[in-house]
Amino acid sequence: MDEEALNMSIRKFLKKVGITSQREIERALNQADQDGQLDGSPVPVKITLECDLIDGGLSIEDEIKY
Repeated sequence: MDEEALNMSIRKFLKKVGITSQREIERALNQADQDGQLDGSPVPVKITLECDLIDGGLSIEDEIKY
C-alpha cells in the first residue's frame, strides 16, 4: 500500500466533507436565524461515516454554539 497516496486521498476526502459541511451548517443557521428559530441554545449535530470496510459505520455527535 502506498501510504503517501492513501494519506493524500483521505485528506482530500476530509477537506471536501469539511468544506461542504461547514457551508451547509452556516446556511441552515442563517436561515433559522432569519426565521426567528434560534433561541441561543446550542444546535445538536451528527455526522455518519459509512464505508464498506467499517462495520456499522461511525457516528460523531456534538453541538454547534453560536
